[in-house]
Amino acid sequence: MAKSRLIDRMFRAFSDRTRLRILALLQEGECCVGDLVEVLRVEQPSASRHLAYLRRAGLVVRRRAGQWSYYSLAPATAAFHAKLLECLACCFSDVPELRRDAARARKVRKAGGCCPEPSRTAAAEGDGRAVCCPSPPPCQLAP
Repeated sequence: MAKSRLIDRMFRAFSDRTRLRILALLQEGECCVGDLVEVLRVEQPSASRHLAYLRRAGLVVRRRAGQWSYYSLAPATAAFHAKLLECLACCFSDVPELRRDAARARKVRKAGGCCPEPSRTAAAEGDGRAVCCPSPPPCQLAP
């Protein structure tokens, strides 16, 4: 795909409220589709459609484990991509809807989520439970 077309897709991905909410939830790591559905309060086909768009835009990656899909932010492949991720971390932290999503994500995480398989993050921490939709760290704006 041409670089300009990929940039257009990334901007369009950021222009949709649901996709922006998904990206905000994935800031700190992997999350299963079921937990995204619960946190965002959307139907599973809608969440999957938005995740597919984000994948085509190069913003998220998917890991499959049986019938389950786990998503995380794609590593930045260019300076433009890195700046978008930086903006996501800093510029959208005051959006009330994103703060509400983060609060619901904490509840889902505390309840153990819907994932039948531990995520890579949880396995590395040794607790055996899935760690989906973690809370983002506080933003550090550069001077």
